[in-house]
Amino acid sequence: MKPILDRIRSGEILMSDGALGTMLIARGLQPGQCPEMINLEQPEWLTDIARAYLEAGSEIITTNTFGGSPMKLADYGLEDKTEEINRRGVELVKSVAKGQAYTAASCGSTGKILQPYGEADPEDVHQSFLRQMKALVEAGADIIMIETMIDLDEAIIAVKAAREISPKIPICATMTFNKTKNGYFTVMGSSIKEVASGLEGAGADIIGSNCGNGLDMMIEIAREFKTITSLPIIIQSNAGLPEIRKGELHYTESPSFFKERTPELVEAGVSIIGGCCGTTPEYIREMKTIL
Repeated sequence: MKPILDRIRSGEILMSDGALGTMLIARGLQPGQCPEMINLEQPEWLTDIARAYLEAGSEIITTNTFGGSPMKLADYGLEDKTEEINRRGVELVKSVAKGQAYTAASCGSTGKILQPYGEADPEDVHQSFLRQMKALVEAGADIIMIETMIDLDEAIIAVKAAREISPKIPICATMTFNKTKNGYFTVMGSSIKEVASGLEGAGADIIGSNCGNGLDMMIEIAREFKTITSLPIIIQSNAGLPEIRKGELHYTESPSFFKERTPELVEAGVSIIGGCCGTTPEYIREMKTIL
């Protein structure tokens, strides 16, 4: 495959994948279970999911390593398995992608609040991300996908750690925003403008938003990013906000709704389109027909 950034710069719009957690829960992931241990205990779940997204049209497939930093794995007493979990996560996707899709190594928050608001030392967080990034890069990831961040400072630490491990690997960084009367802000109070500036300054190649919002709000977020940054933009929307119906989680936006709104993401200048919570291969298949 051509380098992903070359394809984006030539004007291509790429299709990412959809939710992973949604698919794992459907297969039996239990509350309180460490999702990343599925890499070692039920690897066939992940190859099946990767294959379903590939067949639906995904050109970027995400690894099951979102909570793979040793600081996060320590919540389950699994920090000693950091390298094994992250390496296996990359290997499973690559075994399915086989050059037909990019393997995007997922990296999420440590789950800790940085000083001075919390107790996490920024240098400890940095070292935690360095260890995860090293394992992901050495396993052969095509992209580092730092996602669902709410603290800009932590996101910047993650981007810098990835860039420290590899000066060349493409880094994608996305944050989650809430809509307020004054615009969109992260939970920690960062605006889209501040996020764009901070992530670009840290060394990210692709920036944008995932999770937390349905597609109409994500289109608004995409438009604002486009007025602020010249970097490629990625948008991965939830299938609406979930509701509890008869004891089960139900997402309000359908695959056909996503298909209907995809042209607005294209018009907004988004370079990578995908899905987050609640989306499945069917959502990707519907959006792909537009692209």
